[in-house]
Amino acid sequence: MAKQGGGKINKVRIIGGTHRSRIIHFPDSNGLRPTPDRVRETLFNWLGQALYGKRCLDLFAGSGALGFEAASRGADEVVMVESNPAVFKALQDNAAKLALGKVALHRDDGLKFATRANGAFNVVFLDPPFQSEYLSQLLPHLAGLLAPGGVVYVESGSAFDAGTDWQILKQGKAGAVTYCLLGCRNDD
Repeated sequence: MAKQGGGKINKVRIIGGTHRSRIIHFPDSNGLRPTPDRVRETLFNWLGQALYGKRCLDLFAGSGALGFEAASRGADEVVMVESNPAVFKALQDNAAKLALGKVALHRDDGLKFATRANGAFNVVFLDPPFQSEYLSQLLPHLAGLLAPGGVVYVESGSAFDAGTDWQILKQGKAGAVTYCLLGCRNDD
């Protein structure tokens, strides 16, 4: 779908929950690639199809595919963080169109937000630009953001070292995407 002025508008479909089959639109942006349907389906199978009672944090929201999917599946709250102004505007437009009142949007850098945020998130979605160093910088801050038993979903362009504070609970690979679910080793 072409946008007036020449920029391309992309779309992705919500695959489950109350807003199943609804379409999210987002602009082209360097490094922006929504989590593929097949990977999202696997992720939400790992998390359980419904997220009732859960608080979710999407630190690099991008298209919003993960955050809107979590809200559609009944999460009590979904906090979405995005720094790109055009992409953030698309998130605002999609949130209004979908009328998912449980979504809070923040225009901020994911790393900066994570260092200032208060904890008690059950799920943190971490899908930063593949060429960035965000994963290694963020992982030390994430344990403090998790509720007891909380998990971190990580998506990257290659295998990465989660370090000694994290254990890989589940993992997979689809094309150029490596993804895993991490649990904090210090979580009792």
